[in-house]
Amino acid sequence: MLAGSNARILRYIVVTGTILMLFYLFSGSRYDTLPRPVPAPDNARAASQPSPQNAAAAGVNVDFTQKPIPAERDPQDASFSKSATASSNAPASNAPASMHSGVDPGPRANATFVTLARNADVWDIARSIRQVEDRFNRRFNYDWVFLNNKPFDDNFRNITSALVSGTAHFGQIPIEHWSVPEWIDEDKAKKVREDMKERKIIYGDSTSYRHMCRFESGFFFQHPLMQNYDFYWRVEPSIELFCDIPKDPFRFMKENGKKYSFTISLLEYVDTIPTLWDSAVKFMENYPQHIAADNSMEFLSDDGGQTYNMCHFWSNFEIGSLEWMRSDAYVDFFNSLDQDGGFFYERWGDAPVHSIAAGILLNKTELHFFDEIAYFHMPFTHCPNNEQSRIDLKCHCNPKDNFDWSRYSCTSRYFEMMGMQKPDDVD
Repeated sequence: MLAGSNARILRYIVVTGTILMLFYLFSGSRYDTLPRPVPAPDNARAASQPSPQNAAAAGVNVDFTQKPIPAERDPQDASFSKSATASSNAPASNAPASMHSGVDPGPRANATFVTLARNADVWDIARSIRQVEDRFNRRFNYDWVFLNNKPFDDNFRNITSALVSGTAHFGQIPIEHWSVPEWIDEDKAKKVREDMKERKIIYGDSTSYRHMCRFESGFFFQHPLMQNYDFYWRVEPSIELFCDIPKDPFRFMKENGKKYSFTISLLEYVDTIPTLWDSAVKFMENYPQHIAADNSMEFLSDDGGQTYNMCHFWSNFEIGSLEWMRSDAYVDFFNSLDQDGGFFYERWGDAPVHSIAAGILLNKTELHFFDEIAYFHMPFTHCPNNEQSRIDLKCHCNPKDNFDWSRYSCTSRYFEMMGMQKPDDVD
């Protein structure tokens, strides 16, 4: 009896020990086999670079961070190439191979993205950067210039630098480009703001909004950081890109002689620019040498230039030539308008300023409508007209939301001026 009891105890001890041993073996192997983080080599980490000489000479606060360009991955890598598992019945894509194989091998234009932002905008601009990088720039690695009238804080720098695939530059706007110029009667300007507030005109009582519009109209391209580039693509916080962008818009602009481009056009709020056209007409009379022979007056005016029809390109998205912006023609145009004081005595926006400039200083052939760049900025959407294009470019916009053919859009007028064919269902 005693011997049988001892045998049972012994068997119990052996079984229990075996279970415990197996438990520790499996639990230990589960964690030990997890991949452990490997520190990046020093030469692969973001490094601070010296500011450009022209920035230092101007005494402007600038900074920029270089990040390595990602190496092109092997398309035969099964973990990267979707073609290994794609169905043979899947529709063929018109997107270049670079859309699926990493960095685009083609040449680059000398270009940058540019964003005017405050430190508080960091998460809204982070969303925009992610949109641009995922849909386009992860394959092209273009630089990004961030401008602010205040110094950027470390949080803004760190977050944006981590998201961009090219080089992030950070610059502070000179005070003379973000203040009321000496020729403005500030009492008169204050009364205008009070009146606009009473009339509930959007941003009508805002001084900072006026500084922003004036800066975007005449100074962003003068910033030292922008002197290193030939083309710019303006990006604002909280935008959305609905489609892949497999072809390089910067290269398209350069190779086709384009100097200004847009995706959305609309009518301006007339109470914000009552005398803007008067100032534009005065400029045209004083500087006839700057007026393009094959200009776009019919886009801007219904009566041969006597009055402004309020049509403009929405400038929160624009890709343009910095060489044109820095030209005598554009600088003379801006300076003439600036002296008239409408940025402060009214509420002139940079969109109609850019649009009138492009309409009278450039030939029609130097303008471009990027139909394939599907874009959203509250509250308007541009969605490509062609269904097959939306499929090929992996778009997720609803064509019913497309603003192009709304009664408040001017894109139909642009098509007519350029002799472009409208969609079949558009009058």
